[in-house]
Amino acid sequence: MSTMTGAQERLITDNLHLVGYHVNDMLMRLPSHVTRDELASAGQYALVQSARNFDPTSGVPFARFAAIRIKGALVDELRSMDWVSRGARKKIRDLNQVQDRLTASLGRTPTREELSNALGVPISEIDDARDQAATKVLSFEGYDGALAEVLPTREVGPEAALLASEQIVYLRSAVSALPERLRSIVEQIFFEERSVTEIAENLGVTQSRVSQLRAEAMLLLRDGMNSHLSPDQVPNPERAGGVVHRRREKYFAEIGEKVHATIAASKAVQSVRAAEVAVVDAVKAMQNDNNNAESTFATIA
Repeated sequence: MSTMTGAQERLITDNLHLVGYHVNDMLMRLPSHVTRDELASAGQYALVQSARNFDPTSGVPFARFAAIRIKGALVDELRSMDWVSRGARKKIRDLNQVQDRLTASLGRTPTREELSNALGVPISEIDDARDQAATKVLSFEGYDGALAEVLPTREVGPEAALLASEQIVYLRSAVSALPERLRSIVEQIFFEERSVTEIAENLGVTQSRVSQLRAEAMLLLRDGMNSHLSPDQVPNPERAGGVVHRRREKYFAEIGEKVHATIAASKAVQSVRAAEVAVVDAVKAMQNDNNNAESTFATIA
């Protein structure tokens, strides 16, 4: 390994706090068995490598350059602790997505049989995926520090399930109502698990620009959901009636329209299902009546 220059050593010394900042940020969302030392070591190594590879003529501040690599190193370190295969993680993610969709449409937590039918797999695979989710340490939903902790499956009460399904409906509506460019970035990062680097290359922009658009989308999603679920948490506009304010209000209104459309469609599906159940019950009742009549006739005969 080549000897470091004085300028590179100063970059490391002056920016060592970046490692501590990002380690602390991740530790807040991780289970207690993940130690600071394990993450700090990976972050410090990434900082050293960043100093070695940094090009001062690129126009990118070193702190931003190093932060991306530190967060990537921390995610890689956490991924190395995860003993569940990528295929198993995909099964868990697919199960969660279908369960969320069914919860939203049914207004309750779906049964194992309903999940099995929706995914087209045996019930045993549903049970296996749930067991893997219960023993799994972490799930990584995309790059750039976006990760979620997966906890063992717990039964929830009707009120909690209803609240969760309502939030899911608003979240899906908020994502679909985003401007096309922001929606595309959110879907690629969180749903398609594509990296910021790959997205930047495809769009022909810098990684920092993708991160800026991602941050803008996150703020819009937060305010869009809060505008319907917690209006008091939506910040007041800097210029009421301005162009930005009008665009935000239009976005908030579109979320509401999509939510109402989803609820109406869900009610229609439930009505159809209720009618189908009623028809099936009526047919069964008629069959029972016929069987009883035949039995009575045979007895008399």
